Amino acid sequence: MNTKFATYIDHTLLKADAKKDEIMVLCQEARQYSFASVCVNPAWVKTAATALEGSPVKVCTVIGFPLGASTSAVKAFETTDAIENGAGEIDMVINVGALRGGDDELVKQDIEAVVQAAKGKAIVKVIIETALLTEQEKRKACELSILAGADFVKTSTGFSTGGATEEDIKLMRAVVGPETGVKASGGVRSFEDMKKMIDAGATRIGASSGVQIMQGLASETDY
Repeated sequence: MNTKFATYIDHTLLKADAKKDEIMVLCQEARQYSFASVCVNPAWVKTAATALEGSPVKVCTVIGFPLGASTSAVKAFETTDAIENGAGEIDMVINVGALRGGDDELVKQDIEAVVQAAKGKAIVKVIIETALLTEQEKRKACELSILAGADFVKTSTGFSTGGATEEDIKLMRAVVGPETGVKASGGVRSFEDMKKMIDAGATRIGASSGVQIMQGLASETDY
């Protein structure tokens, strides 16, 4: 297995019932395999940051998760709090209803609030929840993310009706161009799945099955 692929993976545990010992195992695995980050809920950021101290593995957390329906002020506060606790990467959920309702300015300002809170301290990935959007809405979400200054666009929370597809990754890459990151998340369970997403244009992979992926094994679990 080529270990360069490990640097694509955000090793993820976002289940509501995750325990501290499971977070610690996640961090140990991330150190062992040199994953890009661990992705945990905000309550576990400080725990993960302490566990990963001295390691190049980043701590990623989720904001406005999983619905994206909290206010921009709350998302900005969550971002500031997470960074103070040790987060270096922020995965925020857009206001999906506002996007579908055509309120582009609200969506843009919502993303900007998080980007400004993270500026100079953490990168921002924007979860657009592709399974709920039309092709035109996916394009618009990507365009607004770029206008708002985001570093990445991301397919899915993993908690909605579907996850990443090759078609969505290709579409997102085409819209954002070569400079912006594209993260595939939800349903990436094997090395073969991951390779397809990378070939389609993904530069980061969110998966709870990072160890299995690196071992070249399919997994029955998802986040």
